[in-house]
Amino acid sequence: MAEPARLHVAGGAAEPADPSLLLQRVARGDDAALGQLYDLLGAAVLALARRIVRDPARAEEVTQEVFVQAWQTAARYDPSRGSARTWLMTLAHRRAVDVVRHDQAATDREDRYDWSSGPDHDVVSETVTIRLEQQQVRRCLDGLTPLQREAIELAYYQGHTYPEVAELLDANLATVKTRMRDGLIRLRDCMGVEA
Repeated sequence: MAEPARLHVAGGAAEPADPSLLLQRVARGDDAALGQLYDLLGAAVLALARRIVRDPARAEEVTQEVFVQAWQTAARYDPSRGSARTWLMTLAHRRAVDVVRHDQAATDREDRYDWSSGPDHDVVSETVTIRLEQQQVRRCLDGLTPLQREAIELAYYQGHTYPEVAELLDANLATVKTRMRDGLIRLRDCMGVEA
């Protein structure tokens, strides 16, 4: 555990460490100063991150990233522009907002590209297969006699019953049934379907 963030002065009295002086020491590579800075301001950084991020684990990550960033960029700190506490809290605020934006963007992407409600089969493959089968049926229908094709089209494509087909073709019911049976046998053979 890092030592408490206090500087000892002559006479044994202790006074709080100055964050600005600690940041200057951190800029020179003093890792003990970073530990003291963390002891001094870590709780405040964590509290700010928790208010923005709302997830305790993510807030801890933000806090760690802020102190890593402070370690890497302490030389950029300018005491004339504000206190070390303000500088560190600004880093924390920016990092926490970045995390929230990143998480929201990830959620938006997942929602936008959610495939769970999409088709559970290959639509393109199914469409191609259906079109090829339709072409084969048309080709086989063209191979029938005009009377067979007409009877089958009336019954199967227009939904007429055998008696209705017989009436529409002005033919005997038995004749229509025979035409359709013979036509269906020829279709089956043309399509390559086993009986």
